Amino acid sequence: MSIQLSAGDRKLFLIAGGVFLLLVVTSLILAKGPESVDETPTTYSVGSGGAKAAYLLLKASGYKVERWEQSPSELPEAAGTTLILAEPSGAPKTEERNRLRQFVENGGHVIATGAFVGLFLPESGIVPDPLSGMTWKRLSALSPSFITRAASQITLAPQAYWKPESFALPLYGDGDKQRVVKYKFGKGEVVWWASATPLTNAGLKESGNLEFFLACLGNEPPSRILWDEYFHGYRHSLTASIQSSPVKWIFLQVALFASAILLTYSRRSGPICLPAREIRLSPLEFVRTLGALYKQADAASVAVDISYHRFRYWLTRRLGMAGNASVDELERAIRERWNFNDPNFSATLRDCESAPYDYTLKPRAALQLVKSLDDYAAKLKLFPKSGKEKN
Repeated sequence: MSIQLSAGDRKLFLIAGGVFLLLVVTSLILAKGPESVDETPTTYSVGSGGAKAAYLLLKASGYKVERWEQSPSELPEAAGTTLILAEPSGAPKTEERNRLRQFVENGGHVIATGAFVGLFLPESGIVPDPLSGMTWKRLSALSPSFITRAASQITLAPQAYWKPESFALPLYGDGDKQRVVKYKFGKGEVVWWASATPLTNAGLKESGNLEFFLACLGNEPPSRILWDEYFHGYRHSLTASIQSSPVKWIFLQVALFASAILLTYSRRSGPICLPAREIRLSPLEFVRTLGALYKQADAASVAVDISYHRFRYWLTRRLGMAGNASVDELERAIRERWNFNDPNFSATLRDCESAPYDYTLKPRAALQLVKSLDDYAAKLKLFPKSGKEKN
């Protein structure tokens, strides 16, 4: 029995087939080959933002360097080992972050780059600065060290800066912003760069960058260098391999083609459904999703930091004070100008300031700090009212 197709069905079928062929051709053209031009600092990329040249240079120079495509939970013994985290994507799990902390504490050496690598470090004072990363800058040495002796100036496209007056030793910076720092933790050491520019294919040839990169590896060549590719999507598992290869696009094309066929034969025989009504509580889905993300990443301190920066912004704006005013100055100002006295006010602000560095902060404690800030904001009438509240 032959299947009879109407003119509309045939047209839809041909359109779906055309889209399918277009996706197949596009995936073949854009599929990553052995010479990927990905602009992330991965050792597989030959693009200007890739890091294949630095990786091959270390190999040719006799360094024992290898790509690390396993979870940080499987890191080897730390002694004499250097781990390079070049702008990793995503966030580590709790057990992975604990292993990285243990790795440094037991004598491991870590070179970490980027604005969001703080989640991987045992201690962090990173402040994102995306506008500065639009151009390359020449950075001068700030402190005498083995690294700054090797290169008095380097070139970076800084994406962040390190908070001043912190526990880290500033190595390079521009103006009052620290762009490269290092600090001891346990028996190990962490070196942080504001971006991966010195080890990229384009940045490696800039004056001072190669010397700087090699100096960051230490006075003596490390016994082993592990270049992380796990957080660039290259992983030793079937699922991860499919996700980082064109195979996933083939599955997507097959699913799209099957959906088009199903739609062709079932669109007239399906049940009649009323249009879905918009639920007023739908915005809460975003809140729940965001909350689940913070919970999964174990990043309660991030929520406190965001609320605290918002509170400080409106408070200093209302008081006409500088954004970097100290807690004592803020407390004295609201007491003298607004006659506001609360013995817990300064303690709450100091707890919020230290929250970003407390990776053991419990969600319940973080929630209490956020609630306290909200209560103070309501008492001080800091936040502007929305249009609905005005009406």
